[in-house]
Formats: sequence, C-alpha cells, structure tokens
Amino acid sequence: MKEKKREIDETNITGFFDKNTKINGELEFKGSFRIDGYFQGKINSESILIVGENGKVEADIKVGNVIISGETKGNIHAKEKVEIHSSGRVFGNIISPKLSIEEGAYLEANCQTIDNPPNPIKESKPLEKEDEKPEDEI
Repeated sequence: MKEKKREIDETNITGFFDKNTKINGELEFKGSFRIDGYFQGKINSESILIVGENGKVEADIKVGNVIISGETKGNIHAKEKVEIHSSGRVFGNIISPKLSIEEGAYLEANCQTIDNPPNPIKESKPLEKEDEKPEDEI
C-alpha cells in the first residue's frame, strides 16, 4: 500500500507560543505547533514544529518535520524532514532523512541524512589460509 505524503501546511497551526513568551519544560503536541517566543527543554511530536523568525529554542527535538526560521540549539531528530530558512540559525546535531537549507541560513551542526543509522563496524582480523605464505618464504 502506498504511503500518502504529508503536505506541510504552515498556516494550519494547532498550538502557538507568541514572542515575549518564555517556557521551560517538556512539550508534546499533535498537529502543527509554532514557537515565536523562547522555549527550553524537550519537544516530542510526530507532527510539524515551526520555529518562527522571533523564535529561540534550546531543546532536544524529536518531531516528524521541523521548519526553522529562528534559532535552535540542541539535538534535532526529524522522522521526515528538517527545513532551515534563510533567517534560520541552527547549532547542534541534526538527524533526518531529508535536510533543506536555504541560502543565507546559518548552520553550525553535525548532520546525518539517513533513515536509520548503520550498525557499528566490528573490528576483525582477516582470515589467513594455511597454505598461503609470503613470497620471501617460498
């Protein structure tokens, strides 16, 4: 069964922190949520987080999609996509299958654009055959 792509609609906001609002804590939401104030803590959602031009977020972010026009500091893990607009400033780590950065955006981050991180590589010694000898010993 084909998976229906979710359209990102910045106009359909279900929650909002306006500028001059300061909140510390843990944020969970459904639908699109926009932050134009200051938030510090943790953000968890399967939906869309929008950090507006006046928004400043210092948090561990785990969301479906994130659109950044303001400033974020911390770890960002998006299931679908991270968008950084030209006015956006990002400091931290980003893990997402898709990463979009507009010209003019500021990015100081480690980025991984993969669905699932690979398994760690196990160090092992190569197998040696008994009848193989170095040339100088033949």
